[in-house]
Amino acid sequence: MRVAFVGKGGSGKTTLSALFARHLARSGAPLVAIDGDINQHLAHALGLDEDDDFGAPPLSSRTGEIKDHLRGTNPRVVSRETMVKTTPPGRGSRLLRLLGDDDIHGRHVERVAGVPLMVTGAFDESDLGVACYHSKLGAVELYLNHLVDGPGEYVVVDMTAGADAFASGLFTRFDMTFLVVEPTRKSVSVYRQYREHAAEFGIPIAVVGNKVTGEDDLLFLKEHVGDDLLTHCVQSSYVRAQEQGREQGELEAHNLHALTRLKAAVDARTKDWATFQRHAVEFHLRNAAAWANDATGHDLAAQVDPEFRHGPEAFAATEYAAESAAAESASPSALSF
Repeated sequence: MRVAFVGKGGSGKTTLSALFARHLARSGAPLVAIDGDINQHLAHALGLDEDDDFGAPPLSSRTGEIKDHLRGTNPRVVSRETMVKTTPPGRGSRLLRLLGDDDIHGRHVERVAGVPLMVTGAFDESDLGVACYHSKLGAVELYLNHLVDGPGEYVVVDMTAGADAFASGLFTRFDMTFLVVEPTRKSVSVYRQYREHAAEFGIPIAVVGNKVTGEDDLLFLKEHVGDDLLTHCVQSSYVRAQEQGREQGELEAHNLHALTRLKAAVDARTKDWATFQRHAVEFHLRNAAAWANDATGHDLAAQVDPEFRHGPEAFAATEYAAESAAAESASPSALSF
Protein backbone atom coordinates (compact mmCIF):
# COMPACT_ATOMS: atom_id res chain seq x y z
CA MET A 1 0.00 0.00 0.00
CA ARG A 2 1.25 3.48 -0.90
CA VAL A 3 1.06 6.14 1.81
CA ALA A 4 1.67 9.89 1.40
CA PHE A 5 2.26 12.38 4.19
CA VAL A 6 1.27 15.94 3.28
CA GLY A 7 0.62 19.16 5.15
CA LYS A 8 1.63 22.76 5.72
CA GLY A 9 5.33 23.46 5.90
CA GLY A 10 6.49 22.97 9.49
CA SER A 11 3.46 20.86 10.44
CA GLY A 12 5.64 17.86 11.20
CA LYS A 13 4.87 15.71 8.15
CA THR A 14 8.53 14.72 7.66
CA THR A 15 8.83 13.74 11.31
CA LEU A 16 5.64 11.68 11.11
CA SER A 17 6.77 10.09 7.83
CA ALA A 18 9.97 8.98 9.58
CA LEU A 19 8.21 7.76 12.72
CA PHE A 20 5.69 5.78 10.67
CA ALA A 21 8.38 4.25 8.45
CA ARG A 22 10.42 3.21 11.48
CA HIS A 23 7.27 1.81 13.09
CA LEU A 24 6.63 -0.34 10.01
CA ALA A 25 10.27 -1.44 9.84
CA ARG A 26 10.23 -2.56 13.47
CA SER A 27 7.14 -4.66 12.73
CA GLY A 28 9.12 -6.49 10.04
CA ALA A 29 6.95 -5.20 7.20
CA PRO A 30 8.56 -4.84 3.76
CA LEU A 31 8.72 -1.15 2.89
CA VAL A 32 10.43 1.62 0.98
CA ALA A 33 10.42 5.23 2.15
CA ILE A 34 10.83 8.02 -0.40
CA ASP A 35 11.79 11.63 0.28
CA GLY A 36 9.70 13.60 -2.20
CA ASP A 37 9.92 16.97 -0.44
CA ILE A 38 11.70 20.00 -1.86
CA ASN A 39 13.55 20.10 1.48
CA GLN A 40 15.33 16.76 1.66
CA HIS A 41 15.26 16.02 5.39
CA LEU A 42 13.73 12.54 5.65
CA ALA A 43 17.08 10.74 5.93
CA HIS A 44 18.06 12.89 8.92
CA ALA A 45 14.60 12.52 10.46
CA LEU A 46 15.11 8.75 10.24
CA GLY A 47 18.39 9.04 12.13
CA LEU A 48 21.16 9.87 9.67
CA ASP A 49 23.68 12.16 11.34
CA GLU A 50 23.36 15.78 10.22
CA ASP A 51 27.03 15.78 9.21
CA ASP A 52 26.62 12.69 7.00
CA ASP A 53 25.38 12.58 3.42
CA PHE A 54 22.91 10.07 2.01
CA GLY A 55 25.03 7.60 0.04
CA ALA A 56 22.76 6.37 -2.76
CA PRO A 57 22.29 8.59 -5.83
CA PRO A 58 19.01 10.55 -5.98
CA LEU A 59 16.35 9.29 -8.36
CA SER A 60 16.37 12.58 -10.28
CA SER A 61 20.05 12.08 -11.19
CA ARG A 62 19.28 9.04 -13.36
CA THR A 63 15.81 9.74 -14.74
CA GLY A 64 16.87 8.78 -18.27
CA GLU A 65 18.22 5.39 -17.19
CA ILE A 66 15.12 4.79 -15.09
CA LYS A 67 12.94 5.48 -18.14
CA ASP A 68 14.97 3.04 -20.25
CA HIS A 69 14.56 0.34 -17.62
CA LEU A 70 10.83 0.82 -17.14
CA ARG A 71 9.80 1.12 -20.79
CA GLY A 72 11.33 -2.30 -21.46
CA THR A 73 10.01 -3.61 -24.77
CA ASN A 74 6.76 -1.61 -24.73
CA PRO A 75 6.34 -0.72 -28.44
CA ARG A 76 4.19 2.30 -27.58
CA VAL A 77 7.12 4.05 -25.87
CA VAL A 78 9.72 4.45 -28.60
CA SER A 79 12.47 6.21 -26.62
CA ARG A 80 13.36 7.72 -23.27
CA GLU A 81 12.79 11.16 -24.81
CA THR A 82 9.13 10.34 -25.45
CA MET A 83 8.59 8.87 -21.99
CA VAL A 84 7.28 11.58 -19.67
CA LYS A 85 6.56 11.37 -15.96
CA THR A 86 2.92 10.39 -16.52
CA THR A 87 3.56 7.70 -19.16
CA PRO A 88 1.54 4.71 -17.92
CA PRO A 89 2.79 1.13 -18.19
CA GLY A 90 1.57 -1.13 -20.94
CA ARG A 91 2.31 -4.56 -22.33
CA GLY A 92 6.08 -4.91 -22.56
CA SER A 93 6.80 -2.41 -19.79
CA ARG A 94 9.01 -3.55 -16.92
CA LEU A 95 6.96 -3.69 -13.74
CA LEU A 96 8.60 -3.57 -10.33
CA ARG A 97 8.26 -5.56 -7.15
CA LEU A 98 8.92 -3.79 -3.88
CA LEU A 99 12.67 -4.06 -3.18
CA GLY A 100 12.95 -6.44 -6.11
CA ASP A 101 16.19 -7.48 -7.79
CA ASP A 102 16.21 -4.63 -10.28
CA ASP A 103 18.46 -1.74 -11.23
CA ILE A 104 16.32 0.94 -9.61
CA HIS A 105 16.18 -0.55 -6.13
CA GLY A 106 19.74 -1.81 -6.41
CA ARG A 107 21.18 1.63 -7.15
CA HIS A 108 18.96 4.02 -5.27
CA VAL A 109 18.04 2.37 -1.96
CA GLU A 110 20.08 2.91 1.19
CA ARG A 111 19.04 1.78 4.64
CA VAL A 112 18.81 4.41 7.35
CA ALA A 113 17.95 3.17 10.85
CA GLY A 114 16.65 -0.04 9.29
CA VAL A 115 14.43 1.77 6.77
CA PRO A 116 15.12 1.32 3.02
CA LEU A 117 15.12 4.87 1.67
CA MET A 118 15.19 6.52 -1.75
CA VAL A 119 15.51 10.27 -2.25
CA THR A 120 14.33 12.53 -5.04
CA GLY A 121 17.26 14.91 -4.89
CA ALA A 122 17.67 18.46 -3.71
CA PHE A 123 16.57 21.51 -5.67
CA ASP A 124 19.88 23.31 -6.19
CA GLU A 125 21.23 26.48 -7.80
CA SER A 126 21.51 24.92 -11.26
CA ASP A 127 17.72 24.46 -11.26
CA LEU A 128 16.90 28.08 -10.46
CA GLY A 129 15.08 29.79 -13.30
CA VAL A 130 15.07 26.70 -15.55
CA ALA A 131 13.04 24.06 -13.75
CA CYS A 132 10.32 23.57 -11.18
CA TYR A 133 10.76 21.10 -8.37
CA HIS A 134 8.00 18.89 -9.71
CA SER A 135 10.25 17.96 -12.63
CA LYS A 136 12.48 16.19 -10.11
CA LEU A 137 9.50 14.17 -8.93
CA GLY A 138 9.08 12.63 -12.38
CA ALA A 139 11.16 9.59 -11.48
CA VAL A 140 9.06 9.02 -8.35
CA GLU A 141 5.85 9.17 -10.37
CA LEU A 142 7.22 6.72 -12.93
CA TYR A 143 8.39 4.42 -10.14
CA LEU A 144 4.94 4.37 -8.53
CA ASN A 145 3.24 3.94 -11.93
CA HIS A 146 5.23 0.77 -12.58
CA LEU A 147 5.25 -0.68 -9.06
CA VAL A 148 3.10 -3.68 -8.19
CA ASP A 149 3.04 -3.70 -4.40
CA GLY A 150 1.45 -6.62 -2.62
CA PRO A 151 -0.49 -7.10 0.63
CA GLY A 152 1.47 -6.14 3.72
CA GLU A 153 3.99 -4.09 1.71
CA TYR A 154 4.32 -0.35 2.16
CA VAL A 155 5.66 2.69 0.32
CA VAL A 156 5.86 5.79 2.55
CA VAL A 157 6.38 9.11 0.75
CA ASP A 158 7.13 12.44 2.40
CA MET A 159 5.54 14.85 -0.07
CA THR A 160 6.25 18.52 -0.72
CA ALA A 161 4.50 20.97 1.57
CA GLY A 162 1.11 22.59 1.13
CA ALA A 163 -1.29 22.26 -1.79
CA ASP A 164 1.77 22.16 -4.07
CA ALA A 165 1.35 18.39 -3.96
CA PHE A 166 -1.50 18.84 -6.46
CA ALA A 167 0.75 20.38 -9.12
CA SER A 168 1.02 16.95 -10.78
CA GLY A 169 -0.92 13.70 -10.88
CA LEU A 170 1.38 12.22 -8.24
CA PHE A 171 -1.27 12.74 -5.57
CA THR A 172 -3.42 10.01 -7.21
CA ARG A 173 -0.69 7.37 -6.84
CA PHE A 174 -1.49 6.57 -3.20
CA ASP A 175 -3.87 4.26 -1.40
CA MET A 176 -3.99 6.55 1.64
CA THR A 177 -2.98 10.17 2.19
CA PHE A 178 -2.32 11.36 5.73
CA LEU A 179 -2.77 15.11 6.05
CA VAL A 180 -0.79 16.41 9.02
CA VAL A 181 -2.61 19.34 10.65
CA GLU A 182 -1.49 21.51 13.53
CA PRO A 183 -4.13 23.17 15.74
CA THR A 184 -3.77 26.50 13.91
CA ARG A 185 -5.90 28.39 11.40
CA LYS A 186 -3.15 28.31 8.74
CA SER A 187 -2.79 24.56 8.97
CA VAL A 188 -6.55 24.09 8.82
CA SER A 189 -6.70 26.25 5.66
CA VAL A 190 -4.25 23.87 3.94
CA TYR A 191 -6.43 20.97 5.07
CA ARG A 192 -9.47 22.57 3.42
CA GLN A 193 -7.60 23.08 0.14
CA TYR A 194 -6.39 19.50 0.14
CA ARG A 195 -9.78 18.07 1.05
CA GLU A 196 -11.44 19.87 -1.88
CA HIS A 197 -8.84 18.72 -4.41
CA ALA A 198 -8.85 15.15 -3.10
CA ALA A 199 -12.65 14.92 -3.15
CA GLU A 200 -12.71 15.82 -6.84
CA PHE A 201 -10.82 12.62 -7.65
CA GLY A 202 -12.06 10.39 -4.85
CA ILE A 203 -8.68 10.33 -3.11
CA PRO A 204 -8.97 9.03 0.47
CA ILE A 205 -7.47 11.31 3.12
CA ALA A 206 -7.26 11.13 6.88
CA VAL A 207 -6.11 13.88 9.21
CA VAL A 208 -3.38 13.38 11.78
CA GLY A 209 -3.43 16.14 14.36
CA ASN A 210 0.06 17.08 15.45
CA LYS A 211 1.75 19.11 18.22
CA VAL A 212 -1.34 18.88 20.39
CA THR A 213 -0.60 20.31 23.82
CA GLY A 214 -3.95 19.98 25.56
CA GLU A 215 -7.71 19.71 25.40
CA ASP A 216 -8.14 23.13 23.76
CA ASP A 217 -5.93 22.09 20.83
CA LEU A 218 -7.85 18.85 20.41
CA LEU A 219 -11.22 20.60 20.54
CA PHE A 220 -10.00 23.08 17.90
CA LEU A 221 -9.06 20.23 15.55
CA LYS A 222 -12.33 18.41 16.12
CA GLU A 223 -14.28 21.60 15.40
CA HIS A 224 -12.49 22.38 12.13
CA VAL A 225 -11.67 18.88 10.82
CA GLY A 226 -14.57 16.81 12.10
CA ASP A 227 -14.74 13.16 11.12
CA ASP A 228 -11.59 13.40 8.99
CA LEU A 229 -9.55 13.46 12.22
CA LEU A 230 -8.20 9.93 12.52
CA THR A 231 -5.83 10.40 15.45
CA HIS A 232 -3.46 12.94 16.95
CA CYS A 233 0.07 13.18 18.30
CA VAL A 234 1.04 15.15 21.38
CA GLN A 235 4.13 17.30 21.76
CA SER A 236 7.00 14.82 21.91
CA SER A 237 10.08 15.04 24.12
CA TYR A 238 11.35 11.98 22.20
CA VAL A 239 11.27 13.91 18.90
CA ARG A 240 12.75 17.03 20.50
CA ALA A 241 15.65 14.99 21.90
CA GLN A 242 16.33 13.49 18.47
CA GLU A 243 16.29 16.92 16.85
CA GLN A 244 18.79 18.14 19.43
CA GLY A 245 21.06 15.13 19.04
CA ARG A 246 20.39 13.82 22.55
CA GLU A 247 19.52 10.32 23.75
CA GLN A 248 15.88 9.79 22.81
CA GLY A 249 14.59 7.13 25.17
CA GLU A 250 11.23 5.71 24.09
CA LEU A 251 8.47 7.27 22.03
CA GLU A 252 5.53 8.34 24.18
CA ALA A 253 2.80 5.71 24.57
CA HIS A 254 0.14 8.03 23.14
CA ASN A 255 2.20 8.74 20.01
CA LEU A 256 3.03 5.08 19.57
CA HIS A 257 -0.68 4.32 19.71
CA ALA A 258 -1.27 6.99 17.04
CA LEU A 259 1.20 5.22 14.72
CA THR A 260 -0.67 1.97 15.32
CA ARG A 261 -3.90 3.72 14.33
CA LEU A 262 -2.26 4.93 11.10
CA LYS A 263 -1.14 1.43 10.15
CA ALA A 264 -4.61 0.02 10.89
CA ALA A 265 -6.17 2.66 8.63
CA VAL A 266 -3.80 1.76 5.80
CA ASP A 267 -4.35 -1.97 6.25
CA ALA A 268 -8.12 -1.45 6.10
CA ARG A 269 -7.86 -0.04 2.57
CA THR A 270 -8.63 -2.26 -0.41
CA LYS A 271 -6.28 -2.02 -3.36
CA ASP A 272 -8.12 -0.60 -6.37
CA TRP A 273 -5.90 -1.24 -9.40
CA ALA A 274 -8.62 -0.27 -11.89
CA THR A 275 -9.00 3.23 -10.40
CA PHE A 276 -5.23 3.55 -10.09
CA GLN A 277 -4.78 2.87 -13.80
CA ARG A 278 -7.73 5.07 -14.77
CA HIS A 279 -6.20 8.02 -12.94
CA ALA A 280 -2.81 7.31 -14.53
CA VAL A 281 -4.31 7.40 -18.02
CA GLU A 282 -6.43 10.48 -17.26
CA PHE A 283 -3.48 12.56 -16.06
CA HIS A 284 -1.26 11.31 -18.87
CA LEU A 285 -3.79 12.47 -21.47
CA ARG A 286 -4.05 15.83 -19.70
CA ASN A 287 -0.28 16.26 -19.73
CA ALA A 288 -0.02 15.14 -23.33
CA ALA A 289 -2.53 17.76 -24.49
CA ALA A 290 -1.21 20.53 -22.25
CA TRP A 291 2.53 20.34 -22.97
CA ALA A 292 4.02 16.90 -23.56
CA ASN A 293 2.95 16.45 -27.20
CA ASP A 294 4.59 19.74 -28.13
CA ALA A 295 7.66 19.05 -25.99
CA THR A 296 8.34 15.63 -27.53
CA GLY A 297 6.95 16.10 -31.02
CA HIS A 298 4.83 12.96 -30.61
CA ASP A 299 1.18 12.18 -29.94
CA LEU A 300 1.62 10.71 -26.48
CA ALA A 301 -2.00 9.63 -26.26
CA ALA A 302 -0.82 6.68 -28.34
CA GLN A 303 1.21 5.48 -25.36
CA VAL A 304 -1.97 4.36 -23.61
CA ASP A 305 -2.41 0.60 -23.97
CA PRO A 306 -6.18 -0.06 -23.80
CA GLU A 307 -5.61 -3.78 -23.25
CA PHE A 308 -3.31 -3.33 -20.24
CA ARG A 309 -4.70 -4.18 -16.80
CA HIS A 310 -2.51 -3.13 -13.88
CA GLY A 311 -1.84 -5.22 -10.80
CA PRO A 312 -0.49 -8.69 -9.93
CA GLU A 313 -2.06 -10.23 -13.03
CA ALA A 314 -0.13 -7.82 -15.25
CA PHE A 315 3.09 -8.79 -13.49
CA ALA A 316 2.36 -12.48 -13.99
CA ALA A 317 1.62 -11.91 -17.68
CA THR A 318 4.84 -9.92 -18.11
CA GLU A 319 6.93 -12.63 -16.45
CA TYR A 320 5.27 -15.34 -18.58
CA ALA A 321 5.95 -13.41 -21.77
CA ALA A 322 9.59 -12.88 -20.82
CA GLU A 323 10.08 -16.56 -19.98
CA SER A 324 8.41 -17.62 -23.25
CA ALA A 325 10.61 -15.27 -25.27
CA ALA A 326 13.73 -16.56 -23.53
CA ALA A 327 12.73 -20.18 -24.12
CA GLU A 328 11.96 -19.53 -27.78
CA SER A 329 15.30 -17.82 -28.38
CA ALA A 330 17.13 -20.73 -26.74
CA SER A 331 15.32 -23.49 -28.65
CA PRO A 332 17.21 -25.31 -31.45
CA SER A 333 14.65 -24.26 -34.05
CA ALA A 334 15.39 -20.64 -33.26
CA LEU A 335 19.15 -20.96 -33.79
CA SER A 336 20.86 -20.31 -37.08
CA PHE A 337 24.01 -22.12 -38.13
